[in-house]
Amino acid sequence: MFNNNSISISVSDDDSDELGRVRARVRKKRKKAGLRNYDNGFSRWLLRKLVKYWMFLIFLPAAGLLLFEASSFVVKPEPGTKPSGSGSELGSIKKPSLEKKSEGNLNRLDPTTRVVGGVRERCLKLLPQEELEHLDIPSSKGSTSPVSKVLYISENDTPFLGRNIVLSGQSTNATRFNLFTGNQTLDQRENSFKESDTASVHCGFYSENGGFKISSEDREYMLNCKVVVSTCAFGGGDDLYQPIGMSEASLRKVCYVAFWDEITLATQESAGQKISEDGFIGKWRIIVVRNLPFSDQRLNGKIPKMLAHRLFPRAKYSIWVDSKSQFRRDPLGVLEALLWRSNSVLAISEHGARCSVYDEAKAVVKKNKAKPDEVEVQLTQYRNDGLPEDKRFNGKKALAEASVIVREHTPVTNLFMCLWFNEVVRFTSRDQLSFPYVLWRLKVLKNINMFPVCTRKDLVNSMGHLRKAKPLIS
Repeated sequence: MFNNNSISISVSDDDSDELGRVRARVRKKRKKAGLRNYDNGFSRWLLRKLVKYWMFLIFLPAAGLLLFEASSFVVKPEPGTKPSGSGSELGSIKKPSLEKKSEGNLNRLDPTTRVVGGVRERCLKLLPQEELEHLDIPSSKGSTSPVSKVLYISENDTPFLGRNIVLSGQSTNATRFNLFTGNQTLDQRENSFKESDTASVHCGFYSENGGFKISSEDREYMLNCKVVVSTCAFGGGDDLYQPIGMSEASLRKVCYVAFWDEITLATQESAGQKISEDGFIGKWRIIVVRNLPFSDQRLNGKIPKMLAHRLFPRAKYSIWVDSKSQFRRDPLGVLEALLWRSNSVLAISEHGARCSVYDEAKAVVKKNKAKPDEVEVQLTQYRNDGLPEDKRFNGKKALAEASVIVREHTPVTNLFMCLWFNEVVRFTSRDQLSFPYVLWRLKVLKNINMFPVCTRKDLVNSMGHLRKAKPLIS
């Protein structure tokens, strides 16, 4: 038997340390297990909440986005103005008019650029300003064109035959040939395209009784123009935009002429645009034309557009700008960049959307720019004449946009513009359809500068047509 009821066990220091480490590991494991249990419980709670309220969570950001979009429609009154309406009611929100919308482009002088070979460059490369101030009109050079002279058929040469003509095998009493244009037969049309040293062609102003009457004072002014920038607004369709960006040299040497009819005169006067005693509004000399020869105002507009050499017989150069645009570059600089630098006699903007006259005809009909039967008569004639569907003629793009025309008044360019004018009189007033045909037929006109659309955008600020032109009452 043992007398002692207790047993003593000796524990060394090493054993004590090992026991402590074991207990510590047990505590850590219990703590981690507790954390895992807590995490799992929170995740399950969060998942239950998401399942319960998922529709609300989707609706909340959607509602916020809707409120943000709605706030953009609230029009804040300008300083110094009161909102219309009474109490807390907001005034009716008016849609911006076309005139207000177009003002965003007005008087802009910033250059138009494009990227070429990875480098951004200006579309119209004008000379520096100091060189523009000393730029002068070059002396005439000897022409290498086979056409050295153009004679214009008048009433003294051919009697007017009446209003019935044969057009593409169809007889019509609705021809637009009249005492202004003369009655060009199909045989005369064919002969006008033949290469000759001296060309004879119908080119408007057929008779003293044909219309397009201009005062003697205005005619005297026009006779003194050597370089002219011209535009026109017939039927009260567009406002007058002052040219900008010109040098002092151009202001002294260039005529700025705007042709108006009596409808536009009345429209502009009612809007506060008054012609000064010397015949000017700003930089534009206003030429009021009376007794317009066509009931179609678009056709009347082709006279100053295409027959500048007839209106300004002593001018050496002309720049045409559509009334929907504001000319914003130095005229002499434009002549240097588009004609003199490239040794060209005609510069015109390429069409931006299409290349083929047949594709353009489809677009004209689709957009109701001309009657389908008129377009079909024109295309039938062109097909019979052998006009191909080529997209390039004489190395140039076939289709032109033609809102800006820059040209030297040489015999061959004068002949080209006369032929082009006769086509829009004979067929439709959509000059984009007849330009490729005349370019194809008149093969002696080689040195044309068909500049890209971005160059045209650098030349003008496009404002768009503001109002529909009022037709003449025939």
